[in-house]
Amino acid sequence: MMELLHMGFMRRALLAGVLVGASCGALGVVLLLRRGSLIGEGLAHFSFGCVGLAVLLGWPPLAMALPLAAAASLAILRLPRSGSLPGDAAIGMVAAVGLAGGVALAAARGGFRVDLFGYLFGDVLTVPPVEVGLAAVLALSVAGVLFGLRRPWLALAFDPAHAEAAGLPTARMDRALAVLTAVTVVLGIRLVGSLLISAMLIFPAATALRLAGSFSGAMGWAMTLAAGSVAGGLLVAAAANLPAGAAIVLIQAAGFAAVAALRRR
Repeated sequence: MMELLHMGFMRRALLAGVLVGASCGALGVVLLLRRGSLIGEGLAHFSFGCVGLAVLLGWPPLAMALPLAAAASLAILRLPRSGSLPGDAAIGMVAAVGLAGGVALAAARGGFRVDLFGYLFGDVLTVPPVEVGLAAVLALSVAGVLFGLRRPWLALAFDPAHAEAAGLPTARMDRALAVLTAVTVVLGIRLVGSLLISAMLIFPAATALRLAGSFSGAMGWAMTLAAGSVAGGLLVAAAANLPAGAAIVLIQAAGFAAVAALRRR
């Protein structure tokens, strides 16, 4: 482990992965309680299309994907409220458009390239320093928004109608959650890829909700489990020559299965 940490790219991968993982864990608790965990899947597929467009135009992928994914998340939030579509249909449509667009754009460039594969399956070892900084800003923003307003989030998660009647800014809170989720997903697809990022939002949160006795405790557990699984997955991937994203998600799945088995006993 000490030999690995002497490598600059490994230190950047570990730091970025832990920060993004902690953000996924905290957001995942709120999304699970709001029955909105699949939004991560939709945004991940849509973000892949944004990355494909950026690669085709020669633009920085993050500069293209971040604003477009944030706009897509707000659209997913708005469409069900307009009465035109149910929530799961809106997520499915956004996901399909993004993934189909990414495949079409890849074909326009003559097939999938290494840079596109990195966003599809994850390539955490190539994280540049600027993305480490963005991950740090994201982690601080998520912690501030969720822990600083944990009682309003709890009220909104369990009884949205009562929260709105009590005067809470539920619409603004939903928009803030949607934007934070979009940014987390865009940064997370470099970690585990657009095909697996939704697992980062679901497994740590689902495991934490089986361990914790409070809302704040669940978010703390989820952040710890997500960060720990990223660190463990990177080490396992380096030792066994496995893809880092797959190792991270498999560790999270094993942790959930172990906690579920212990709870049944």
